[in-house]
Amino acid sequence: MKRIAVILCTLWIGIQLQAQQMERINPLIDDALIEQLIIDISANSDSTQHKRIDDGVRQAAAFWQTTDGSAQDFAELCRTYSTKTSDERKALFDRLQDNFELLWGNFHKMDVGLKLPLHVDEGEILPIDHIFGGYSPRAHLSDDLFANKLAFITILNFPFYSLQEKTEAGADWTRLEWAYARMGDVFKTRTPAHLLQNYSQIVTQADNYISQYNIHMDKLTDKKGKQLFKNDLKLISHWGLRDEIKASYADKQGFSKQAIIYEVMLRIIRQQIPKQVINNPEVKWNPYTNTVFQNGQALKVDAEPDTRYNHLLKLFHATQAIDTYSPHFPNYIQRKFESEMEIPVTDIEDIFIELISHPVLNDVAAIIEKRLGRKLQPWDIWYDGFKTRSSLDLDKLDKLLQEKYPNKDAFEKDLPNILIKLGFPVDSAHHIASKIIVDPSRGAGHAWGAVMKSDKARLRTRIGRDGMDYKGYNIAIHEFGHNVEQTISLHHVDYYMLNGVPNTSFTEALAFVFQARDLKLLDMEQDDTISHHLTALDNIWSNFEIMGVSLVDINVWRWMYENPNASPAELNKAVNNIAINIWNSYFSPVFGSKDSPILAIYSHMIDYPLYLSAYPIGQLIEFQFGKHIEDKNFADEVYSAFSQGSIIPQLWMKGAVGSEISPQPAIQAAQQAVKAIQ
Repeated sequence: MKRIAVILCTLWIGIQLQAQQMERINPLIDDALIEQLIIDISANSDSTQHKRIDDGVRQAAAFWQTTDGSAQDFAELCRTYSTKTSDERKALFDRLQDNFELLWGNFHKMDVGLKLPLHVDEGEILPIDHIFGGYSPRAHLSDDLFANKLAFITILNFPFYSLQEKTEAGADWTRLEWAYARMGDVFKTRTPAHLLQNYSQIVTQADNYISQYNIHMDKLTDKKGKQLFKNDLKLISHWGLRDEIKASYADKQGFSKQAIIYEVMLRIIRQQIPKQVINNPEVKWNPYTNTVFQNGQALKVDAEPDTRYNHLLKLFHATQAIDTYSPHFPNYIQRKFESEMEIPVTDIEDIFIELISHPVLNDVAAIIEKRLGRKLQPWDIWYDGFKTRSSLDLDKLDKLLQEKYPNKDAFEKDLPNILIKLGFPVDSAHHIASKIIVDPSRGAGHAWGAVMKSDKARLRTRIGRDGMDYKGYNIAIHEFGHNVEQTISLHHVDYYMLNGVPNTSFTEALAFVFQARDLKLLDMEQDDTISHHLTALDNIWSNFEIMGVSLVDINVWRWMYENPNASPAELNKAVNNIAINIWNSYFSPVFGSKDSPILAIYSHMIDYPLYLSAYPIGQLIEFQFGKHIEDKNFADEVYSAFSQGSIIPQLWMKGAVGSEISPQPAIQAAQQAVKAIQ
């Protein structure tokens, strides 16, 4: 009852906030005119259009501003452009979706091109590149489409459906009705161009900060002044540091390496890291004492001045400025979960807490401790020993891959063969691969899908001077999974408005499915009962970690909304406290250690606001999908699932695997695995 009361209270507050926001946006069109317009337009239209006319007029009125014209201008627009029959509406839909593909696709292509010098490791970054990279060609599009009234015509004929409405009615909708609903999602907000441009600039600044945040590992010294890492090893935070921890489980000096990386992470999280050591190969650093040396002499250094949290605050303020112009979702948390992910944040948290509170994690921890021969340390949230590759000789594997993929062209040329090895027909493999370009990444790696069929997706991964090592390969296979999803869900859906997937978790799911097969592609995977059980243990342990990180992310954003005038230093303290509280609540009972802030290390917290929850939801989907296709044709199931397009998440899952997103399959598999391994 208490939970129900909280939900009802939250809903009431949300309704009041929505009413206040809409009132601020729309002071002009009164209720009497709206009602009269609905009566007049309905009288001249087929009965099949009456409900749509009612919703469309009301929603269009909510966005009308004095700059758009008079109330009479609004009435004339509604009477002129409201379609009267289903055939008229379908013709309008076809023209709109064709033109939106043209507009969105070309703006996206420009955006990719302007950011190439920042994202792709080819040539020098010029100061002007940061300005171009922060420029958003699409920023004024929404303003323009409201100004020329195309936005109002779209809203009028394709009104917005709430998540609740989609959930209740969506199962009975035709594919065309779903496409109409997605057309209704196009203009959910009316954000001024200068705010979108400001947001784009700030995101780019944060992304540049993270992309250049490298630690020169050969310059680290332990408590005795000893160098532990090979020369010229440069790792990006947090991805590279995390992956080095994972790789070190197979290293004789692994514990010492992991311990020093953990100290580096703590310095970053607490903003105690000397700014002189970030991306600087000229100095040595002892992170235990936080002492910096150059030519054997200790230097006077300054800590990074809460730069990490200043970027996060700037992102918060940029999104907060947009809140007023989003009547359906008046804060960023709602926009991210109810609008973008289309899963309420409370449902996400319930799923996460159900898993990370489960007693089976204590059993998994006991297995890890037995394997390691020691008590768990906080960095063991990244324990990688359940993976077959954890026992491989990484130096040998690096050499193999560097010979196989000496440059990005070699990897790009091999994409069709990778798909064929995964079970795709030859023609399909070549078709998909022909839609993808491989770039050497300055950052850890990412995938950018095309937004129009005539464009190509981009796969970015780090490729060193000696070729692609295992870390780069593992990331590349993950990103290739994204590209395959992006290509199928663009080229193999029946309506352009349904292109894509329900949310980023679903593209992460296929990326994880691909990444889990990286060794299989090299003919190194063990395929037996024990390896399947180990995969189940790896899955739940990985979810344990990333769900904790995601809960930190969510609660940091709640804190910022509660403390909108906080300073970077205050945010620093709050993030550390939130991370420690979540650690103590869910991780300390498993690890036996208290007060670690390690869950706050993720770089996505800083440059991709509230993105992190997509990973664990994606992992749950990947596990459910992976179990579902074990005895089925891989390519057929991928095509069938991802050609559903961007319907709502739970309905997509039912279509793909027959059940909704749940942590129970992962929990049950882990329970079975514990019994088998023990």
